[in-house]
Amino acid sequence: MNTAGTIDRPLTHDPKKQAPMKPSTSEPAGSATPDSTTTGATEARQNRNREMQLMQEALARAHMHDRLHDAVRERRAMRLAVAQRMQRRAERASLRARRALAMAVMQ
Repeated sequence: MNTAGTIDRPLTHDPKKQAPMKPSTSEPAGSATPDSTTTGATEARQNRNREMQLMQEALARAHMHDRLHDAVRERRAMRLAVAQRMQRRAERASLRARRALAMAVMQ
């Protein structure tokens, strides 16, 4: 289906490929409304598109920054849990060695 785009849903988001703004044909030629030039509108559209694109990039960058910090925090928590587990294991081994030494000395 080949339909022309509307203002809200243009066929393309590239301002250079969009149709230029034309004066209305329903108004008389010598009307009081001045002709609008397309350069200002195109420039404003390009700036808006650039700002929107930069906004999306900034949002994505912030999201990735948060995910990276979450991953670092999770790795630290994992390392701490592993270190605590190893410490408990070492303490149990130390207690077994002390008991074994005490039993050997007692006999």
